[in-house]
Amino acid sequence: MDLTRLNTYFYHLPEELIAQTPSDKRDMSRMLVLDKSSGKITHKHFCDITEFLRPGDTLVINDTKVIPARIFGVNPKRAGDIETVLLHPVKDKEGEVWECLTRPGKKTGVGDTVVYGNGELTGEVINVCEGGTREIRFTYNGVFPEILDKIGTMPLPPYITQRLEDKNRYQTVYAAHEGSAAAPTAGLHFTPELLEKIQAMGVNVEKVLLHVGLGTFRPVKEDVITDHKMHTEYIKVTPETAQRINDSRKAGGRIISVGTTSTRTLESVTDENGVVHPFEGETGIFIYPGYKFKAVDCQITNFHLPESTLLMLICAFAGYENAMNAYNTAVEEKYRFFSFGDAMLII
Repeated sequence: MDLTRLNTYFYHLPEELIAQTPSDKRDMSRMLVLDKSSGKITHKHFCDITEFLRPGDTLVINDTKVIPARIFGVNPKRAGDIETVLLHPVKDKEGEVWECLTRPGKKTGVGDTVVYGNGELTGEVINVCEGGTREIRFTYNGVFPEILDKIGTMPLPPYITQRLEDKNRYQTVYAAHEGSAAAPTAGLHFTPELLEKIQAMGVNVEKVLLHVGLGTFRPVKEDVITDHKMHTEYIKVTPETAQRINDSRKAGGRIISVGTTSTRTLESVTDENGVVHPFEGETGIFIYPGYKFKAVDCQITNFHLPESTLLMLICAFAGYENAMNAYNTAVEEKYRFFSFGDAMLII
């Protein structure tokens, strides 16, 4: 089997298994537990995760916060609304400049102006990037995050068609640093009480940061996956966090990443000897079968889209046959899939 071919990562998913709303209680989602050494599968609920953790383990969470980055505006020169999703700030440009997705793109050429809300925010398109995104410079009176909070909505993925009644359900309970265009969804299952219970067991909880950007929205189109180009995303691991993770590993503790974002962050900053280094900057790491993991021992994740880079990462981590068997089992057992869906623990 050629694991570089895109269609190798296809699986059939009935549309009714795509979760449209969050579970009633965060930690009562179902959880498929996969033993990557044996391929054994166990069915649990997320609140049972403490059964699989040990004192001295380190749970690594991503404390990014989703901004209400989906805004609607008009180009005074053209008819119809323009949908804009702010992906990430462009740091080397003067002013409040963001790389954005715009729909329809033909209404946002370089030099065009878009007025958002009731005029609280104005954007000027200053560049059309490779891949069709736009760099937009925003002008406004007031505080930019407050304006977004007033006129913006959560940028839910396109496969979620129902309205989200409580926007906090698309945030983790530990979200702290604004900057993501999508939630690190594996973390949505945790409650404050569950985290306290985990820490009381003697499990360390460490925070890293990855602001989720364009890569979450961009499908793989190349037939050979190695031709796919990942967009970069901002990450940060502090010296203190790096040291505590290294100390935990030296003491025999397992490193358990919460979500593919935490996994990609850790693997981006860990050397060939398994030492985690502090870092702040961009990562474009693309993990697919054949990759040798340097930092992560276990992983908590949701169920990802067919032929996505996230599914490829899971296949690299668990082994292709194990991962695809787990996905097919999840379909048979009618697990809920994608952002608001159920969880998988790979140990």
